[in-house]
Amino acid sequence: MTLRLNRNQWHANCTYFIMREAINPLSNTSTDDLAANQPSRFLVSVIMQSKPSSSKWVEEVWDAIGLVVLTDEQGKHNVKQIIQGDSKQLIYSGLTIRLFLDECESYYHNLMSPEPGCFIVAREEDAEGNESDVPIPFLVSLSFDEAHAYLEGDDIVYSVAIPPELYRWTEAYVLENYSAEKRKKRKRKDWSASLKKANEES
Repeated sequence: MTLRLNRNQWHANCTYFIMREAINPLSNTSTDDLAANQPSRFLVSVIMQSKPSSSKWVEEVWDAIGLVVLTDEQGKHNVKQIIQGDSKQLIYSGLTIRLFLDECESYYHNLMSPEPGCFIVAREEDAEGNESDVPIPFLVSLSFDEAHAYLEGDDIVYSVAIPPELYRWTEAYVLENYSAEKRKKRKRKDWSASLKKANEES
C-alpha cells in the first residue's frame, strides 16, 4: 500500500517517530507495582526510511528511524509505504519483542546507558532467502549482547530510541529478575614495603 502525504502531514508523522520524551533510568517505582500484569511480549512496527545516496554506485540509503508499539489488533504482519518527494518510508508491522532471563544484565546496561535504545536487526533478503535492495527487519531486541552477536555476522543492526512503554516494561522485568553486582574496590598493594624488604635482603 502506498500513501502520499503533503508536507505538514509528513512532518507530523516523522515527529512522532523521531522525537521521544526523555526518561530517567530506573525510577523509584516499587517493584511490585512495575511487575504487576506485565505482558509477555509486545508487537511493534519498525519504520525504515530512505534518502538519495551521494554515491554514484548506490541510488538510495536506508536507515531505521523509529518504532511504534501496537495493540494486538494492529499487530498483523504487513508493510506500508509512504512517499514524500525523494524520501520514502517503509513501515513493517507485526514484529514481536520478548524478554529473556539470560539477557537481564544486557537489558540493565541498556537502560542505564545515556541513550537507551531498541536494536533492529535486518537483512537484505526476504523470508525465502531472495535478495532485496531494501534491508528487511526481522528482529527487534533490547539486548546489547544479542544485537552485537548479529552484528558480527552479515546482518545489519540499527539503534533507535526506546518508546516509553517498552522502557517501563523492561525496567519492571529487570527490577524483578536482576540484581546488579556492586564493584569491589581492589586493595592497593604496598609496593614500597615490598621494595624495602627486597633491598634489606640484598
